[in-house]
Amino acid sequence: MTGTPPGDGPGEPGPAGAETPVTVPVPAEGSGRAATGWELPGGTGSAWELPPGSAPAGELPAASWPGPAAGEQAAGERAGAVLTADDQPPAGGPVTAGLPGDPPPADGRGRPGRFPARRGPREAGGRGRRPRGRTRWRTAFFVVAALAVVAGVSWALFGDRLLVVRSVAVSGTRLVAPQQVLDAAAVPVGTPLATVDSAAVIHRVEMIRQVASARVSKDWPDRLVITVTERVPVMGVKMAGGGYDLVDKSGVIVRWAAAKPNALPQLSTTLTGSALAGSPAASTAAGVLAELQPALAKQVKQVRPETVASGTEQVTLDLRSGQTVQWGGTDDAAQKNRELTVLLPGGARHIDVSSPGTVVTR
Repeated sequence: MTGTPPGDGPGEPGPAGAETPVTVPVPAEGSGRAATGWELPGGTGSAWELPPGSAPAGELPAASWPGPAAGEQAAGERAGAVLTADDQPPAGGPVTAGLPGDPPPADGRGRPGRFPARRGPREAGGRGRRPRGRTRWRTAFFVVAALAVVAGVSWALFGDRLLVVRSVAVSGTRLVAPQQVLDAAAVPVGTPLATVDSAAVIHRVEMIRQVASARVSKDWPDRLVITVTERVPVMGVKMAGGGYDLVDKSGVIVRWAAAKPNALPQLSTTLTGSALAGSPAASTAAGVLAELQPALAKQVKQVRPETVASGTEQVTLDLRSGQTVQWGGTDDAAQKNRELTVLLPGGARHIDVSSPGTVVTR
């Protein structure tokens, strides 16, 4: 197929003063032919130039390409690049034409918009290449979904046999037998580890009198660990029937002993048994003992809490040296300790530090 200027015949210009367009047909979309596959006398490309003097102004050489097959020419051709007489350089100069989408000629003579803009892949065919980021996210989503399905199926098939309690370990016990802790925990072997209620297990274990606190941890895939903190006796209470109840700082009986350990002071009180637990007398006495400097705490033989008119507890300490210290309440412990450090070596038999800053000795 050749491109010829309109007129009466090949090579004949149109009416004087009128634009003489030269139309180069290009394949239609869907014809399967690339726009850059057309052939020119000088070779294959998107533009050609005529040497000076080879053709008069307004004329183009014949150009041919492998156009559409027979019967497809009418449907397969569409308007392409248009070159008018106004766009052409003077006679003897170079003549340039381009395909749709090519920029105007380099010398600036082309008019903007003369050459149709080349449409991108999404415009031309309605489809385009998907962004890579979206593809990666979609791939990651399907991978995670597949793993979730596999995990769900595995749990449904094997969860009751693989992730179950096969052993329960107990640590931190000295006064309490490990089996007693296991019995209180009541976690049968074979229980799904995920369904074990840790808070309920802790509550049951702490019901043991000698246990101050408990902690439960799940050691996957099949082990439960119970860590116990036992109560520590800080005083002994002499019983009417003989022996001593050893109580902790809260007044809870930790255990019974036939003889009071020498390291523990004796609590002088009329309360016995469960009445000691949580009593102000026991808690105040234990609080004072905890405030004493270690060297002084070892000298205490007996601690005597007394309720005064204000309803508060005042504590008196009987030392192994025979000296008596009127300590008072649990306030200002640091200053009381400093004063006793200075006064005790002086040999006073009674030292009253219940009002810091005003010490009374006898």
